Amino acid sequence: MSAPVMPGEERVSPLKNFLAGGVGGAFLLLAGHPLDTIKVRLQTQPKASCPQYVLYTGTYDCFRKTVSKEGLLGLYKGMGAPLAGVAPMMAISFFGFGLGKQLQQRDAATPLTNTQVFLAGCLAGVFTTVIVAPGERIKCLLQVQAGSGQSKYSGPVDCAVRLYREQGLRSVYKGTLLTLIRDVPSNGLYFLTYECLKHFLTPEGQSVSQLSTPNILLAGGVAGILNWTIALPPDVLKSNFQTAADGKYSGLADVLRTLLREEGAKGLYKGFNAVFLRAFPANAACFLGFEVALKGLNWLAPSW
Repeated sequence: MSAPVMPGEERVSPLKNFLAGGVGGAFLLLAGHPLDTIKVRLQTQPKASCPQYVLYTGTYDCFRKTVSKEGLLGLYKGMGAPLAGVAPMMAISFFGFGLGKQLQQRDAATPLTNTQVFLAGCLAGVFTTVIVAPGERIKCLLQVQAGSGQSKYSGPVDCAVRLYREQGLRSVYKGTLLTLIRDVPSNGLYFLTYECLKHFLTPEGQSVSQLSTPNILLAGGVAGILNWTIALPPDVLKSNFQTAADGKYSGLADVLRTLLREEGAKGLYKGFNAVFLRAFPANAACFLGFEVALKGLNWLAPSW
């Protein structure tokens, strides 16, 4: 991972990265939340004694039962928390990535190595955890609650307030370490893949800023798939840990031991189909939103 990234891309200010990243986050959420709901319900459904008693037999079965029972809006349950968090989350993610590149690139004419791009992406993962961890905790609780038919929380705000009142800020941020384990390396791979594919797909003699929409969608979609290839196992552990009753697990290692004992290694890839069906369109939409917003900002405020 030491080969240099191809030059030809103008440096983007952290402010523009922040604003364009927020637009990309909104695109990602609208395109990907329904399959995220299915993913969480598959990951957290109770272990059944016999296959015929399992709540959901797979991605399509979960989709069918959710729509039949709750309508299409059921696929958007728990969207309030990520809607309030995903735009600033992706804004901070792209800001962190841009800052990470800027900190390592003293001279604009000197291209970054792939290792430096990966490390900049890892920094983005650290930055976003502050927003992601509580948002994921609330989202997962609401998604699981809707699937079980119980109504402990009336919505994202009620969920956040009750978690804080019952056990304080620690409860709101339950699962933060697993969120870091999931997001730091996966974000590094995410941004590295996108940057490399952007340059690879750019015709010779052109700037990467001129990349066509289909190629942006392709680069973003592939980046999303590779991101989830390494992010899924810790995501399964995080979803189970964040939605478990208090005291069920003594710690992160206990979550892993319990899952491996009850379901084997394949349990770490629960929700696989939903994740990978979501990964391409959601992240393709995210990077398209980012690039479109960035071009708009460059036109409106070229001096920023």
